Amino acid sequence: MIIFNFGRCNLNMNNKTILSTSLLLFSAAAKAQLPETNLFQSTLRFKTEHSVKNTEVKNQHNTSTCWSFSSLSMLESEAIREGKPAVNFSEMFIVRHIYLKKAENYVRMHGHANFGPGGAFHDVTNAIREFGIVPESVYPGNLSMNRHDHSELDSALKAYLENLVKNENRISGNWRAAVHGILDAYLGKLPEKFDFNGKPYTALSFAGFMGIRPDDYLEFTSFTHHPMYKAFVLEVPDNWSWDRVWNVSLSELKEITDFALSRNYSIAWGADVSEKGFSFKNGLALVPEKDYESQMDMEKDSVFMKLVGEKNITEEMRQMAFDDFRTQDDHGMHITGLAKDQSGKQWYAVKNSWGSDRNYCRGYFYCSVPYYQYKTTSIMVHKSGVPPAILAKLKP
Repeated sequence: MIIFNFGRCNLNMNNKTILSTSLLLFSAAAKAQLPETNLFQSTLRFKTEHSVKNTEVKNQHNTSTCWSFSSLSMLESEAIREGKPAVNFSEMFIVRHIYLKKAENYVRMHGHANFGPGGAFHDVTNAIREFGIVPESVYPGNLSMNRHDHSELDSALKAYLENLVKNENRISGNWRAAVHGILDAYLGKLPEKFDFNGKPYTALSFAGFMGIRPDDYLEFTSFTHHPMYKAFVLEVPDNWSWDRVWNVSLSELKEITDFALSRNYSIAWGADVSEKGFSFKNGLALVPEKDYESQMDMEKDSVFMKLVGEKNITEEMRQMAFDDFRTQDDHGMHITGLAKDQSGKQWYAVKNSWGSDRNYCRGYFYCSVPYYQYKTTSIMVHKSGVPPAILAKLKP
């Protein structure tokens, strides 16, 4: 049994509990006793129901590449599930390839397309299908002071491409080389071959060795403005490639997530994190029954300190929040486990990509089912992690 007390972040484990079956709320090198803090005193307790093995928490720093970090974190867990070694995949290898793809799309659309650092889960599987994957050690992405910082890169690329498409004459055939030059300068040249554990690989052969098969992964969402069980283009800005996701009911979206986690398939999770009920510092994401704006100051302070009632999320509420922009494609994360609090209420354990030192829970947090139902934009999961009855309903 694992009991997690957010109030003082103490992890109590009996002698039979091992880290490989825990929520892995900290790296294997961390101590079982997390640092104490007196900043808040929550009464919440969580017991692990199921967890998926995963790699250490990473930090995207000053970039908008959560889509790459979250997808690859999920795929790192997938490789472990396949019996492969735990490897930190290079997020920037994927990011670099996708930057060029986005640039090509932007130019072909004469600038009438989204070009930015954001992306989607399918960007990662699409890139792996075409280009493969490499370990982080092979392509770290030109870290500056051990940090990712894309502020100059993003500005340089956008300025160059905007100027390019404004040209009233024909553009030259050299623009791709110029984009490659910018990417080389900020992220580094791409490797052609590398060694891993004494054997030579290309990026494509390494993806095969690690058991990563992009076609095995499906994306799902749940909205009422499209037919159920059909794939549609999710209308969010970062879906620049206009890829399609499967539409299922709200209850089925949760069913997929629970089914997958209980069978050791984790979830790449896209969600809006702008809600007042999302507090990474406090390690919680929830939807209080009483609107935050109408709460007294004392009530606001206690939301993350004790068990509180939450709203019953309906498909209509979820659709309205998406339609009026309250729900947007803010952030990509990695759902790694199921847990219950002391009242028996279910929560999801979520691995973030904001480092392990920005909250009291080593970079993880718990998401309530209502928050998941209300704020999910899309998920990606292995097809074997989807209940067969739901797969059978999907219509080409």
